[in-house]
Amino acid sequence: MGIVGRRAELDALRGWVDDAREGRGRLVLCAGEAGIGKTRLAQEVAGLALAQGTSVAWGRCVETEGAPAYWPWRQVLRTLGRDADEVLSGEDRFGLFEEVTEAVRRAAGDHGLVVILDDIHRADESSLLVLRHVAEQIADLPLLVLATFRQSPALTDLPTVERLELRNFTLAEVSQQLSLATTDQDLAPTVYEVTGGNPLFVRELARAIADGSWRPDRPPRSVLEIVAGRLDRASADCRRLVQAAAIVGRDFRLPLVATTLRLPIEKCLPLIDEAIASGFVDRLASGDFRFVHALTRDAIEASLPTADRTALHRSVAEALEEQFADDLSEHLTEIARHRAELARYGDGATARAWLVRAADDAVRRLAYEEGVRLYREALGTRPLGDEERCRVNVALGKAAYLAGDLEGCLDAALSAAKVAQSPEQAAEAALVLEAVPDQRINASAKRLCEEALAQSIDPALRARLLAQRSQLAFYDGEQARLDSLSSEALELARTSADDRALAEALRARQEACPGPAGRAERLDLAAEMLALAQRTGSARSAMWGEVWRLDALIESGRLAAAAEELPRLKVAVERLGGPVSAWHHDRIAACIAQARGRYAEAAAIGRRGFDRMRPVERAPATGAFLALQNALATHLGVSAELGELVRQPFDPPPRFATMARLSRAYLLLCANSPEQAAASYRQAGPIETWSLPAFFVLPGYVYAALACCGLGRYDDLGVLVDRLQEFRGEHAVGNGVAYLGPAELAIGRAEAVLGRLDAAIDDLAIAVEQADRAGAAGFVAEAQYHLAAALVERDGPGDRDRAKSVATEAARLIGSLGLAAYSDRIGALVARLDGTDAGALSPREVEVAGLVAEGLTNRQIAERLVISERTAQNHVQHILTKLGFATRSQIATWITRR
Repeated sequence: MGIVGRRAELDALRGWVDDAREGRGRLVLCAGEAGIGKTRLAQEVAGLALAQGTSVAWGRCVETEGAPAYWPWRQVLRTLGRDADEVLSGEDRFGLFEEVTEAVRRAAGDHGLVVILDDIHRADESSLLVLRHVAEQIADLPLLVLATFRQSPALTDLPTVERLELRNFTLAEVSQQLSLATTDQDLAPTVYEVTGGNPLFVRELARAIADGSWRPDRPPRSVLEIVAGRLDRASADCRRLVQAAAIVGRDFRLPLVATTLRLPIEKCLPLIDEAIASGFVDRLASGDFRFVHALTRDAIEASLPTADRTALHRSVAEALEEQFADDLSEHLTEIARHRAELARYGDGATARAWLVRAADDAVRRLAYEEGVRLYREALGTRPLGDEERCRVNVALGKAAYLAGDLEGCLDAALSAAKVAQSPEQAAEAALVLEAVPDQRINASAKRLCEEALAQSIDPALRARLLAQRSQLAFYDGEQARLDSLSSEALELARTSADDRALAEALRARQEACPGPAGRAERLDLAAEMLALAQRTGSARSAMWGEVWRLDALIESGRLAAAAEELPRLKVAVERLGGPVSAWHHDRIAACIAQARGRYAEAAAIGRRGFDRMRPVERAPATGAFLALQNALATHLGVSAELGELVRQPFDPPPRFATMARLSRAYLLLCANSPEQAAASYRQAGPIETWSLPAFFVLPGYVYAALACCGLGRYDDLGVLVDRLQEFRGEHAVGNGVAYLGPAELAIGRAEAVLGRLDAAIDDLAIAVEQADRAGAAGFVAEAQYHLAAALVERDGPGDRDRAKSVATEAARLIGSLGLAAYSDRIGALVARLDGTDAGALSPREVEVAGLVAEGLTNRQIAERLVISERTAQNHVQHILTKLGFATRSQIATWITRR
């Protein structure tokens, strides 16, 4: 039998199947109301694909609650010959999603694959997340995913999505559909009026016309009414069988229905044949059965009186428990659904036990959203005592946190604390909330933590609470409190011999040891964490130990040692899996590559890490990515893409607001946008009000000093030079995110702008040596350029000869490394020193240079000369390039001497 009224949709799908076979995959979302023909269209596409030699895998979502997590993908994987339990397992969801994607990729092979996900409006949230992950990688795969639904599952923002909206039949199409079942075409207008052109309703009426049950004087008002009438004409035993099957679900196995009815399977065989003949169900290729439509199942379930429906739910639950007693894992949610139906009329304790058991299993399978739903349903059962309510809320809060639902996590933690029946329960409630960049949530977490700590509790539990309170202090900027809390937590954890408490306390203590002063202790903490990892086999502990060690090595300028040890972090990350751990590897690997002058490698790794982390935790992903781009822009200049990115609004977490504004000011200067840079710097507030996280004090001061150099903020620059003195001999690193060179480099550049040329030359010479010793070639070249420029500016005895030697070496290094940000400037400087300077300023440029010397901004210069601000900005940039200068203050000094 052909398909009516879907020629355009079929032609589009046929073309997309062909594209997929050629490696141009896409996701197609097919939307429409119940009965519109979505599944029928999918079946037609499946037939077309199979006829071309393209494999097809179906994943059907059940119309009722009760399917296990990832149910549609479990069906797809089984069709592809994969063990669903093996693929859908692991310690993190990103790894699980990647495993599904890889399984699909392999199955697609050379001939392509069509995956059909039917009724995804009924899919669990975890299944939709898998679909999104697959869709994000589908463009280069020989894969077509066709997903049908009634209400949109919010997947339309993906780049590879096509959308089909199925419409109802026209009168002509209704007539065509009727012609397949009856020769009486005079009824077409009436059928069209009654059905509104809904294809399922038309087909059901055509069946009624064909079997003689159609009454023109009293046409049925819905599909449900037609099915109810047909059910009345079925035998009593057949009616009872399909009613039991309807309680099981749209898809069902006959042995389960037989057990539910306490009938031998042989007695059910003729009854199922009658159900098929009556148009209630279809037989599937697997040997199982399916109601012809969800509305058919709904109509049959609605035919049951409440008492009979309740009795069948009990019988189905008992049958499931009996049939799958050896392995209930795939049926826990289904049993819980039936028991929950019974809870409406009593026996809430039994329903709750199954719901919690199913929720625990969902969380274990990393289907956190499904776990949240089931825990919440369990909390709705009665009666429920406070002790159990606390335990369920604790579990709910942890699942909500893992699902990224911080509001749900907060509500569950507060609810658990409110009904806690012991100090231990109060502590567990407090530990639900972890420190996050949200001050409101942290305030609640702090209160719960302190209330729990005020009670007498087990040492290990107290150590965990102290560790959490310490991390909350980190976000509040309470460095002194962080130190005392983390010390106490670590001491308690060590004496408690509790590995979990020790791991949490070590992490808290590590945050309390920032900067050069804490580096030795951080290395000791890293060693202790690695020993813990070896003892417990924990990949997570191994990852943290390696991360801390590498951060300390980079901060001390031991870049070669860090590069040698990086593979050890990769091993731990691969064992642990997941985007967050992979991001930690990528951020450190990119930082090492950037520090050593391997800029293309650093950019590629940094982008990979950003893409991995952005969907999980956008704020740290964006902050780290921009910090790396800042460091790269120092030597390479600002690309068009980065220039666009830096001009977009970015709302950092409050604790990192000052750092973000200072670094953004510097990056805007690199992008030749001094007015925007000045605005960003002003947003940081007066220097005495700055609040920098302890790990970011040195890089924060470096960014600020470089921004002040370009903006001519000499008073702030003098204060920053003083503040940087304590960091002499250190390397500026933003917590393993971006390397900014020796502290003496920033100090020397600032001193040169302030006119302290003797001190600047001494410090820049030290910076050259330190960068060379660290193996940071780009920073050697940067320091050499600024040293040569300072020597030229001082112009004392022997300075020009020394400047020429340094500039020549800098030019060689800049050229070999491709430092685009310095190539023009070093060229101009070398030319001046050689006496071959061909870059004389034009009269207009001399005029602009004079206005720069007066301290005017680009906007003020534009107003004075009646030109655009962009033109004024270009004039200033050309002057800097032609004279080989780095800052506006050097232009002012040149004008004064001239």
